Amino acid sequence: MSSEIPSLPPLEAAQPAAPAQAVSSAWRRPSAVIAAIALALLGWQWMETRGRLAELQEELARRLSEGDSVAREALALTRKNQENLQDLQNKLGVLDARFSETQGQQLALEAMYQEFSRTRDDRVLSEVEQAVTIAAQQLLLAGNIQNALAALQTADARLASVDRPQWLSVRKALAEDIESLRALPQVDSAGVALRLETLMGRLDGLPLAFEARPKELPPPRESEPGWLSALWLDFWNEFSQLVRIERMDRPDPALLAPSNAVFLRENLKLRLMNARLALLTRDGNTFREDMRLSASWLDRYFDVRNAAVAAARDELLVLQKSPVGADLPPLLASQNALRAVLSRLERRVDAVPAAPAAKAATRPARKN
Repeated sequence: MSSEIPSLPPLEAAQPAAPAQAVSSAWRRPSAVIAAIALALLGWQWMETRGRLAELQEELARRLSEGDSVAREALALTRKNQENLQDLQNKLGVLDARFSETQGQQLALEAMYQEFSRTRDDRVLSEVEQAVTIAAQQLLLAGNIQNALAALQTADARLASVDRPQWLSVRKALAEDIESLRALPQVDSAGVALRLETLMGRLDGLPLAFEARPKELPPPRESEPGWLSALWLDFWNEFSQLVRIERMDRPDPALLAPSNAVFLRENLKLRLMNARLALLTRDGNTFREDMRLSASWLDRYFDVRNAAVAAARDELLVLQKSPVGADLPPLLASQNALRAVLSRLERRVDAVPAAPAAKAATRPARKN
């Protein structure tokens, strides 16, 4: 069997066609195509990315420029707002000061209004309280029953003019105190003091007992002749020297020197002044003892046959019986009843809700 060996082309003719075949064989490979496509895509992507980066840079630059302008505008607006805020704070401070001043004025006006616009009941209770206080002072300090009685009657008449049922307790207490004062013995302290003052002024003119002279004979009648009257006078003088008449029921009047007589009158004046002081202080025991001693001094040292001395002694005895120093009621019933009514009125006033101004004064401070 004969094998036929193919004939090979000549070497010179085959060498020029080798590169072309290599290239065509290379494009026929999938990996080369994919690589080419990938390179093309990468190139396009790079170009696209570069273009977008340029656009982003431009947009970023534009946005940054706009942000800078907005920031500058915001800064300017912030400064302006701060200035406005400072002005508002200053104005708010001025308004707060004016509000505080106005609130103080309003409270003062409300206080004045409440003071001047008191109701009729408040005024009546105030007048009654003042009258009861005056009555208690008259009894405690001066012991003047008449003035105290007049003050209580005035208070009762003032309550009767309004006629409130809730004040019946006060009127009842006033009636009890008025009856207790009417039952007391009436002492005219001013009148008694004036009578003592008059007695002290009359002491200097009262004759003492040892200065008394016997009664003189009556002058002779004009119808009798002169020789008969002269004879009668001589007879009486002689007879009076022979006969001495004395009283056995009382001792002889004490003989006093002129200086001692002055001291006696002054001591009696001091005794009467002490009695007047005891009258003003309502010391009944001291007053009666001074009256008794003064009357005994008049009876012992002064001429009781004299009409002025007898009248002074009788007046001292009458003054000694004056009911000085009687126990005076303290008017507790009227004061307690009035105090209870006033306390109820105060509780009623406190129960009224506070005024709007007072509520505004207690509101919390505004936060800045």
